[in-house]
Amino acid sequence: MISKDPLHGKTLESIITALVDHFGWEGLGQMININCFNSNPSIKSSLTFLRKTPWARKKVEDLYIRIIDTKQ
Repeated sequence: MISKDPLHGKTLESIITALVDHFGWEGLGQMININCFNSNPSIKSSLTFLRKTPWARKKVEDLYIRIIDTKQ
């Protein structure tokens, strides 16, 4: 059975990478105004912050789902 969850099988790293590919760091920082996207951004620092900050991770996952929905 195929999961209906668009995040199923996606790592946080792959989600961040897809968003950076789509928006760039500057655009991502404008969409979600958090320091890990606006101040010396990197995948590693973003992963560290988002793993400890559920509200920010939810915003990132929600944005990713919106991007996926528009591509289909």
